[in-house]
This record gives sequence, structure tokens and C-alpha cells, in this order.
Amino acid sequence: MPEVRPEDIILRPVLSEKTWRGMEEGKYTFEIALKAGKSEVRDAVETLFGVKVEKVWVQRREGKPRRTRMDRRHGRTSHQKRAIVQLAPGHKIDIAR
Repeated sequence: MPEVRPEDIILRPVLSEKTWRGMEEGKYTFEIALKAGKSEVRDAVETLFGVKVEKVWVQRREGKPRRTRMDRRHGRTSHQKRAIVQLAPGHKIDIAR
């Protein structure tokens, strides 16, 4: 079984007003791979950013149905999985990079 790289687990940070407020409390939100688990996310964040992770929450968001071209075509948005990561006190990630 091939080893999964941290870059394949953490896809991108989620940047919104709500997530920026969470960053002030040490909580960072990332979009992650659909098959990633909490322990894999913890290891990937600690490896990529060199920080200590205290807690990880994972959310799975199902894709929504969408219509286009006056109801002639039906489709869906893609499924997403997000992780909210609580860092240990004194640790910080520079997302602006």
C-alpha cells in the first residue's frame, strides 16, 4: 500500500469570515481528502506546518443538486470534507503564505 503524503490529505485552507474568527482562537479549517481520518489530518498538519495539534473535528458535506439551462440538465456540486484543527497554546499557522 503506497504511503500517502501530507499534501494529498490537506487540500487547501478554508478562508471565510467565520474561519478567520476561529483563527484568533487557534482553530484552523482545511478542506481535506474524502478518505482522510482524524489521525491522518493531525499528522499531516503537524508535518506540514511544524505545530502541535490538540484536537481535530471532521465534517463531511454532501454535494447539493443543481439545475442549469432552464431545467434541461441536472447535476450536483462535489462532496467536501473539512477538518477544524485546534492548535496547542502558543502555536500558530501563517495562512497568508
